[in-house]
Amino acid sequence: MSSGYLIPAQTNRVTTTASNSRFVTTVGQVTTVDEAKAFLAAVRTEMPDANHHVYAYHVGFGNSVTEGMSDDGEPSGTSGPPVLAVLRGSGIGDVIVVVTRYFGGTLLGTGGLVRAYSDGARSGLESLVTARKIETRTLGIDLPYHYFAQIKRLIAQHEGIVDEETFAGEVTVLATFPVDDVEAFTAALIELTAGSIEPILL
Repeated sequence: MSSGYLIPAQTNRVTTTASNSRFVTTVGQVTTVDEAKAFLAAVRTEMPDANHHVYAYHVGFGNSVTEGMSDDGEPSGTSGPPVLAVLRGSGIGDVIVVVTRYFGGTLLGTGGLVRAYSDGARSGLESLVTARKIETRTLGIDLPYHYFAQIKRLIAQHEGIVDEETFAGEVTVLATFPVDDVEAFTAALIELTAGSIEPILL
């Protein structure tokens, strides 16, 4: 079974309070930095009267991640970095967290701000509905007609999805597999066809 990673399945919003200040946390899925900027802009437009829109995003997962954050006018290091720290520990990728603050008249101090923004981010992520995103690869396979049924079964056994079939002198099949299954499928195909067919990574 392919591991992949968790991503937001839908946008989530929760509200927390700390010393009369209200913190509205909005969590959503973003797959590029531009999408993260657009998501932030939409939240700002929706709540234009808020005092701060602190954010952190995490595009990608594991070793290939692009991150960004902002304190948005709060004292340096008291809001953006704590939200990013919570995000890093969540095990979720392709995600943005925007914690919007409505100031309640009481200063929270450095420690209070760190706690309040961390709690807001944590609440938003804990109640988030997630889905699993699996990295895939597409393979091209040229095969004689007599192997067609067997190879279709082999593709299904290795969690592959047939994207396209072309029937000419031979059959050409394009199939997409979870990245973790490509090696096993390739080995099984070579074994089945006694080495006469090898898939091409597209």
